[in-house]
Amino acid sequence: MKGKIVLITGATSGIGEACARKFAAMGASVILNGRNVEKLNALRDELTASGTEVLTLPFDVRDRAAMRHAVDSLQGKWSEVDILINNAGLVIGVDKEFEGNLDEWDIVLDTNIKALLSMTRMIVPGMVARGRGHIINIGSIAGDAAYPGGSVYCATKAAVKALSDGLRIDLVDTPLRVTNIKPGMVETNFTVTRYRGDKKRADDFYKGIRPLVGEDIAEVVYYAASVPPHIQIAEVLVMPTHQATGTISYREKE
Repeated sequence: MKGKIVLITGATSGIGEACARKFAAMGASVILNGRNVEKLNALRDELTASGTEVLTLPFDVRDRAAMRHAVDSLQGKWSEVDILINNAGLVIGVDKEFEGNLDEWDIVLDTNIKALLSMTRMIVPGMVARGRGHIINIGSIAGDAAYPGGSVYCATKAAVKALSDGLRIDLVDTPLRVTNIKPGMVETNFTVTRYRGDKKRADDFYKGIRPLVGEDIAEVVYYAASVPPHIQIAEVLVMPTHQATGTISYREKE
């Protein structure tokens, strides 16, 4: 992975942060995007101290103008992104579809679908021109089937699957690869956001089961990125051992 340029959206927590550390540890140079400038700079300083070349792009992926400005600002080798990890994503609330908050839905839709599309549109043409590149989208088991209180989020992750599949089709005559990683239960700040900041409720969600963590998904992402160029890992569904589907899991009683 030495010499590769990896751009990661939503890099200041959870899966994105774990991916940043993993790719940095394997010799890649990383471009880190996030909204929290303090966390972004702290991660940059940590990775730089370990010898990794790091560039930060602090902007909200929902802000297309800011994204365009950030991408246009990339100079020299930084403009030649080898791996794009579309990781930024969230869910807010567990409301029924007929009771949800429209403004919260806008945030979820804009982050999970429109931002992924925008970043893909801005980065992939350069990959095509250079004849190399890999787009890795972080989807979810939620994209396979809807579950109670999650229809909008599930719809966005179903869209990620369709967009990944469609992009793979559009790039079939190029050397570029497209991967959709679909995690099951992963314990990150993502779940706290789902429960609107209720940490106890988020913790209770994982009681009785050992969930995955961001580092587990980062290992899968790295594997997909590191296989030989003639291999395309199109899709990976990865779950804790005691999870079977988005709604079926085994929890040990206390």
